[in-house]
Amino acid sequence: MTNQNGVETGVKPLAEYGMSAERGFLCDYDASLVELPGAWNDAAKVALRLPNILPSGSARSFLKRHLPDPADLPDAATLTDQQARMATVHYSFMVQSYVWGGQTPSDSLPSCLAVPMVGLADCLDQQPLLTYSSYVLDNWSLIDPKKPLALDNIQMIQNFLGGRDEAWFVLVHVAIEACAGQVLDRFSGILSAVANDDPDLLESLLVQTSQTWAQINALFDRMPESCDPYIYFERVRPYIHGWKDNPALPDGVIYHGVERYGSAAQAFRGQTGSQSSIIPSMDALLGVGHAADPLRTFLDQLHAYRPLAHRKFVEDVREHSTVRDFIKNAKSGGLNAAYNANIQAMADFRTRHLEYAASYINKQGKRTDGNDTEVGTGGTPFMRYLKKHRDETRANLL
Repeated sequence: MTNQNGVETGVKPLAEYGMSAERGFLCDYDASLVELPGAWNDAAKVALRLPNILPSGSARSFLKRHLPDPADLPDAATLTDQQARMATVHYSFMVQSYVWGGQTPSDSLPSCLAVPMVGLADCLDQQPLLTYSSYVLDNWSLIDPKKPLALDNIQMIQNFLGGRDEAWFVLVHVAIEACAGQVLDRFSGILSAVANDDPDLLESLLVQTSQTWAQINALFDRMPESCDPYIYFERVRPYIHGWKDNPALPDGVIYHGVERYGSAAQAFRGQTGSQSSIIPSMDALLGVGHAADPLRTFLDQLHAYRPLAHRKFVEDVREHSTVRDFIKNAKSGGLNAAYNANIQAMADFRTRHLEYAASYINKQGKRTDGNDTEVGTGGTPFMRYLKKHRDETRANLL
């Protein structure tokens, strides 16, 4: 993007990344209106029956009996981007339901799930299981299209078991992503202020950004209102685990019918809020770094689980932002305070995440079925990682 003085900032307009000030990283279309062709639509109807089938314990036999043969599905490459993303929402929920929907986890997927899931993942350049984008970003719609996007006007499209707690957990994230759009919309102005050597404008924009972060944190604070820790752990979390570094599936999962995988089990990390692009974007903008250790490796691995356009946005911001160096050289008390307010807001967000991880997961009863109280859905010792991530953020205060 070029600012008003013709200085190249290196970051494109949000729309070119499929983003907007109103929706941030959320899908920029009405997902509930996406029509899938032929057998893809038949599969979506099967997926929408999951809340009625999973409680019976017969999800695996149901899916194998009712899903289309992969040969009857039009090539995933013929789908539009919106269709591929909506089909991915449905198939990723079915994949998770098959793996985790029995008394013990399944270490293999039948071809009726594996082949289309991998085909869709290839089209979108993502991983063939449930990711944050399919769980949150592309899995919501407005209740009343004439009203604003807010917690009281959004609903999930695809569910596992359904119910208030499952929906609230996802929809709080949807609301946070939408609110963050205001933050992301200021990135170009912030980078332009640095390029134009305009500390006053930079300070003003950073103050506005910290105020929006207060709204984001207020939304995050609402999680306990309608998502109970016990219900989350017992009825929401079990289905969103991956199969990399999960003790219940030490070798991963075999994707039957996928030629390039053969009979080798594949290990992929599960859906996690760490796949959201909000914090990585802010880290990139403000120059927040993380030490080269297993946590950094984990964060780098998760980057591949984000939608391609969102990865590009984070990378462009990281490559071109010199905000932190500019502020350090400016030696302005007001500018330092504005910068620190944003660093502190991110640290507060990570602190709340750590507190929720403790109450919603770590303090629940220990399990041996893959829903481990010590291992996150992404396959990490999350309590230690979250604390370290929070502490490294605080260390960037000027």
